Amino acid sequence: MPLRTVAAVVPDESSAFELGLICEVFGIDRTADGVPAVDFRVCGERPGTPIPFANGMHLVIPHGLDAVAGADVVVVSATRTRIFGEPLLDALRAAHAAGSIIVTVCSGVFVLAQAGLLDGRRAATHWLHAEEFRAAHPDIEIDTEVLFVDDGDIITSAGTAAGIDACLHLVRRELGADIATRIARRMVVPPQRDGGQRQFVDLPIPEVGGESLEPVLTWMLEHLDDELPVRELARQAMMSERTFARRFVAETGTTPAKWLARQRLHQARRLLEQTELPVETVASRSGFGSAALLRQHFARHVGVSPADYRRTFRCSTPLAAAAS
Repeated sequence: MPLRTVAAVVPDESSAFELGLICEVFGIDRTADGVPAVDFRVCGERPGTPIPFANGMHLVIPHGLDAVAGADVVVVSATRTRIFGEPLLDALRAAHAAGSIIVTVCSGVFVLAQAGLLDGRRAATHWLHAEEFRAAHPDIEIDTEVLFVDDGDIITSAGTAAGIDACLHLVRRELGADIATRIARRMVVPPQRDGGQRQFVDLPIPEVGGESLEPVLTWMLEHLDDELPVRELARQAMMSERTFARRFVAETGTTPAKWLARQRLHQARRLLEQTELPVETVASRSGFGSAALLRQHFARHVGVSPADYRRTFRCSTPLAAAAS
């Protein structure tokens, strides 16, 4: 769906950072970069009146809750408060019933739970809030092991930077990888962190001299169409296989195989959107080896075939010949 109108809903005691990331993704005019224009509205229960924020400052909200009506996307900011007025809850219920996609950042999930919009669903929030959420809403499955949960018309995310991941994921889902990448590039953040990545890593970081794996990750991205067994990756990192595997999980939150699969899927999406290459060639260049294997990954992780994905997200001006 086109994201023509986005409403940011700001309860009392909201977090400035979480509201800022919502504004950064949706509220900046990037039409010069080829990003579609968005009618962005910051909404609250008391427009024109300074409301308290979690860090002690106050902010004047320009729009009332009536501006939530008709928005394609409604994003609820993180908040410290757990008591929400019926006008706010009714506005979210009405928006959801009218077909708006609802997104929450961090503790904004408490608002949706109180509105009854998460009944029977799985949701995400910051791991610090998990026990409080489970105690208040025991019938809702809360997942603290992921960055965000995409449940179709409702997307819930973990804390702070995971909100960026969830918002960019929504842009990618609705407008395609090219638009999400353009926004991410301006924000200087990765455009493709997968929602299934862990929020935090509880394994101790191995003693390897403090060196980052970034050079190896970059090398892996440049060789997605090669077979990349762990022994070769460990050789590139100049580590033993066991040390490399432990270090990789500690630094990225996932295994080399899962990380590679996600990056290959991202590359395949980009080629389907931006080139006219046959699906077999897309599969080869993205490291899947065969069109059959690419279709299996798309069916499992995207939910559509590569051909259907291309029809939906293909750029108007594909890259000529895609020689690279």
